[in-house]
Amino acid sequence: MKRTTIFADDSLLDEVKYLAKTKKISVATVVREALVSYLAANKPERTTDLAFIAIGQSGESDIAERHEELLWQK
Repeated sequence: MKRTTIFADDSLLDEVKYLAKTKKISVATVVREALVSYLAANKPERTTDLAFIAIGQSGESDIAERHEELLWQK
């Protein structure tokens, strides 16, 4: 786990501290739980980083078997 610094308004920090005190947990735990909850509710759809796959389809069905021959063709 890494330590980090956040900036927040005094009123927000007061609420976090109050919640931590009433639940008898640390402020750090409140912040972590809030982050987990926020990220779960706002997780964007992942897109593939390999969007270029299959853009050059040749229509040939034996490319995998002939790859050496095709790579060294002049």
